[in-house]
Amino acid sequence: MTAETRPDAAPAATTTATTAAGHKLSIGEKLGYGLGDCAANFVFQTQLIFLMSFYTDVVGISAGAVAAIFLYSRFWDAVNDPLIGALADRTRTRWGKFRPWVLATALPFAVCFVLAYSAPGLDGLGNVIWAIVTYNLLMMVYTANNIPYASLTGVLTADPVERTSLTSWRFLLAMTAGFLLETYTLDLVQAVGGGDDAVGDRYTMAFWATRAVVCFCVTFASTRERVDPPAARQGSGATDLTDLRGNRSWVALATLTFVYFVYLSMRGGTGIYYFRYVVEREDWFGWFNGAGLLASMVGILFSKPLSTRFGKRNVFVVRLLATGVVTACFYAAPESRVGVLVGLQCLLQLIYGVTIPLLWAMMADVADLSELRTGRRATAMTFAATVFALKLGLSVGGALSALLLARYGYVANATQTASALEGIRLLMSLFPAIAFVIGAAVLNFYEIDRRLESSLCQQLQHKRAGS
Repeated sequence: MTAETRPDAAPAATTTATTAAGHKLSIGEKLGYGLGDCAANFVFQTQLIFLMSFYTDVVGISAGAVAAIFLYSRFWDAVNDPLIGALADRTRTRWGKFRPWVLATALPFAVCFVLAYSAPGLDGLGNVIWAIVTYNLLMMVYTANNIPYASLTGVLTADPVERTSLTSWRFLLAMTAGFLLETYTLDLVQAVGGGDDAVGDRYTMAFWATRAVVCFCVTFASTRERVDPPAARQGSGATDLTDLRGNRSWVALATLTFVYFVYLSMRGGTGIYYFRYVVEREDWFGWFNGAGLLASMVGILFSKPLSTRFGKRNVFVVRLLATGVVTACFYAAPESRVGVLVGLQCLLQLIYGVTIPLLWAMMADVADLSELRTGRRATAMTFAATVFALKLGLSVGGALSALLLARYGYVANATQTASALEGIRLLMSLFPAIAFVIGAAVLNFYEIDRRLESSLCQQLQHKRAGS
């Protein structure tokens, strides 16, 4: 069924002319799509920046226990993520495959978000159990929402250039949410908590959660699914996974995703400790992150023109290496000069920002390549398996951070030893930089170069027409 014959097909005024490569998307649809990741980033950014310190410094869970929570919670995802991907690929409604998932999970998403940041005031084991249950509930709902949402990239348009533009809009709005959240969350916690961080965290996250629900509803209402191959060309869930394992480009992309989010988790989760104990200017932490996110948004604007000229893979490799170098510079940065730290962060984020839309546009390209070679399309399974690598990277990065903090002698809410301060410095600089160097090396195995990228959509159109 094409977009034009679906009951909810977009009126002609909402899109511009269609090319042989696929639909050209209107600004309104790109904006509406981007609001979905704006909503998801209220959870994603808090998990990166605040969750570990919430567990250690507010709930009172030891760093070692936090590491175990992050690491072992991912075993369920090995089943849950592919299951959601398979179900989403096989969903058939008048509104499409993926949009109904975004709407149906909006309210559960908000509820689980608030529960995860609610300190129950139990004993040591009770707090750990509460954290395990609420964290995993949040991640399950996040999966059920985010995999179908991310899969929309591959079905709103078949045009690879439009996909890069779409993901650029997506991450501009995601970074806007990140800027607001990272800049103002600590102030909101203090304002609504009256000095009680446990109360402040709960009400602050409820504030962000209500905004997320509204954004998800707008995404559902403003987007339309168009790329919909015949059901006869769809295999089983096991076949989808087999296709992916045999796709060298997907293996490379999944490995890159893993190390990419190890970097983000390790460095993001360490930042608050770095400003609290090393720089001793926690009041600058929000603006340090906020200025960096604004620089990321500028970098995102260069993603489409650079990738169009040089190819996604080539741009990604260069930017990963450059980001790794600037990250390593934080080890020698003058900690007493906060302005220098903010400037260095802005440079880092400007370079890194170019890569943000590319990862997700490349996932859609990998789904295209798999369909071209196998005759079967599994958009959501491609994103689900990659999102599993993403969450595994977040968890491993968070677990490594917590374990290394414990190894270097970190004690919550205390004066830190020289060893603990050195560990925090390394987690902010040299350790995460290694991940990006590995990621750049992995991309040598990614097959979709600029030439194949430009012809992939057209080859698929011919193959579908012949079928």
